[in-house]
Amino acid sequence: MKDGLKDPPAPAAAKRPRFLRQFELIEKVRSYDPTADEALLNRAYVYAMRMHGAQTRASGDPYFAHPIEVAGILTDYRLDTATIVTALLHDVIEDTPVTRKEIDELFGPEIGELVEGVTKLSKLELSSEHLRQAENLRKFILAISRDVRVLLVKLADRLHNMRTLQYIKSPAKRERIARETLDIYAPLARSIGVHRICTELEELAFSHLNPVARDAIHRRLETLRHEQGGAVSLVSGEIASRLENAGIPARVFGREKHPYSIWRKLQRKSIGFSQLSDIYAFRVIVDTEDDCYRALGVIHRAWPSVPERFKDFISTPKRNNYRSLHTTVVGPKGMRIEMQIRTEAMDRVAEEGVAAHWRYKDQSYGFDVEHQKAAGGRDPLVNLRHLVQVLEHGGDAEELVEHAKLEMFLDQVFVFTPKGQLVSLPRGAMPLDFAYAVHTNIGDTTIGVKINGELKPLRTTLVNGDVVEVIRGGKPVVPPDWRSLAVTGRARSAIRRHIRQTEKEEFTRLGRVTVEQAFEAAGKSLKELSLRPALDRFAAAGEEELYESVGRGRVTPPQVLDAIFPGLKVTEREAASARRRIEEGKGARLYVRGGGLTPGISIHFGECCSPVPGDRIVGILEGDGRGITVHTIDCERLAEFEDREELWRDLQWTPEAERNAIARARLTATVRDAPGVLGQACTIIGESGGNIVGLRMHHRQKDFFDVDFDIEVTDARHLTHIAAALRANPSIETVDRAKA
Repeated sequence: MKDGLKDPPAPAAAKRPRFLRQFELIEKVRSYDPTADEALLNRAYVYAMRMHGAQTRASGDPYFAHPIEVAGILTDYRLDTATIVTALLHDVIEDTPVTRKEIDELFGPEIGELVEGVTKLSKLELSSEHLRQAENLRKFILAISRDVRVLLVKLADRLHNMRTLQYIKSPAKRERIARETLDIYAPLARSIGVHRICTELEELAFSHLNPVARDAIHRRLETLRHEQGGAVSLVSGEIASRLENAGIPARVFGREKHPYSIWRKLQRKSIGFSQLSDIYAFRVIVDTEDDCYRALGVIHRAWPSVPERFKDFISTPKRNNYRSLHTTVVGPKGMRIEMQIRTEAMDRVAEEGVAAHWRYKDQSYGFDVEHQKAAGGRDPLVNLRHLVQVLEHGGDAEELVEHAKLEMFLDQVFVFTPKGQLVSLPRGAMPLDFAYAVHTNIGDTTIGVKINGELKPLRTTLVNGDVVEVIRGGKPVVPPDWRSLAVTGRARSAIRRHIRQTEKEEFTRLGRVTVEQAFEAAGKSLKELSLRPALDRFAAAGEEELYESVGRGRVTPPQVLDAIFPGLKVTEREAASARRRIEEGKGARLYVRGGGLTPGISIHFGECCSPVPGDRIVGILEGDGRGITVHTIDCERLAEFEDREELWRDLQWTPEAERNAIARARLTATVRDAPGVLGQACTIIGESGGNIVGLRMHHRQKDFFDVDFDIEVTDARHLTHIAAALRANPSIETVDRAKA
């Protein structure tokens, strides 16, 4: 069977009525589970309606429509009765007088525990919305690490909330919810393989966070659809014909990439939209695993494959149990074709993840462990249990958010121990990540590493197939600069556990300096003032604890100023003190730390690569007493020092730099020589929060010219966002960051 190009599916909300009626919900459950407890479902449905009563949502709908819709989403994934009942009841503990005890008595302790696990923790009294979100995530991780059904209900809850997000009047609240969805819930869905929910969450969040970019990509896709839709259908037919002639039954169809996935690629790669070669992908669905490899052979014999674009996720599944063969070939008419080859069972797991393993077996319906093992063999919650280890190491809630994104969002790389044991790590991992993945004690005592038999620096990025041998010392020694040499939550939390005590003094010093700067900017002096009002407001036991909180970014200097002088009018100078431009010389110690920074040494930031907070950085000790120059880890100038290991210094940004600094970076863009294009680029930069402090045009040709933008940004992520926004403009061909 073969199809042409398929448009993205319409949102589920458009397919069903405002909410499922009682009999409709029960019929949906019974359609895949004839043994479902109708009486229990009926009781839960009526109970949810009665408890939520006259409550309404921002859309004006009765509130009970929300839990009913959440239950309806989960019936699409054929989940068991207890999960559907939990969906119906998931908000009653938070939003009504109902207690956990009452749920246990009416519906049983299993459902009571699930409902309590899903309940939102909105009553936490924390100092900021960011901390509240982080603390919610911490407790939520602990709950879902015990039962994946908690996560599935929570994802369905968030999905329905995102489908109705437009009814919330406050733009700031919509943005906060959309950002939380993109940063936490979509990666959570990806971590257990629920691709359909993950994709819809990403697209809905993207439409609220960056509607201009999304609309621009949609318009480009519509143009491509008209231009290449017929070619996609022809390619699908050609692939199906080749497989049919080889005796391999297959379904073949082309699909269009989603706008958010295209946006992410524009962020990751320094190319324009017109240079993307994989807007369309083709999926080949065959009967058996053997047929996957046979189909791959047919395709590679028919068309030349693109080097380094083949991945075998069947023999080595992803951590979320995703299995498929990926390849890219130069197909008919020179069209570059990205293909995924898999069986029907693999396709269902790819779309539904852990939810694909709910089955009717042995006269009961529920999660089938044997089926899950046969599909990939990995624990669906293994990624989340890595995060539980972060909690066990004493990491705070904000630290957990950082690690959660790393653990769940990044792709993976496979490396081996000298004995051949396979170790899966996030892409970008380094030897310390490997050492801590094998065992915490090995990580603590690491002093060096051999990769493929050769001694390598600990900052070396691991690639697929590396054989890694850890060189250990006798006593645990964890230098502070190791924080820049690990990306996994497990490794970084273990490192933090060791150095947490020693860094308190540094944070206190940083906090004292920034508070003094804020007071000086406001024309005040700390010498004769009592900090008691600030200590009381921020519940600090003493001045040292207050300064430490400022150093760690938990309290800002302007907040301390406001506590001492309530209502003090904020001048531009005071406002600037909350986010200061990064300085050079000795003052740079406020922003950079690491090994080899002896007292009095001068620190400079390389103009060749313009490091900004968020970049991985390294220092080079310059001769003639010039001090240390800070470079990004991928700066081309570092090649000059490749054989001078003694000059290298492992560095990292301080919390002050990451939270309260402004840095300058350079983007070079190639733009069309047309009226208004340069103005459009400047507008895009301004709307993205960048401040242009320098602009230079060069290499002017007939139709194009290059322009350097020197931009003040808050961090590397901010700069990447600006670059991606520029690339989405059809008049801008390329956007690159200056690296040399």
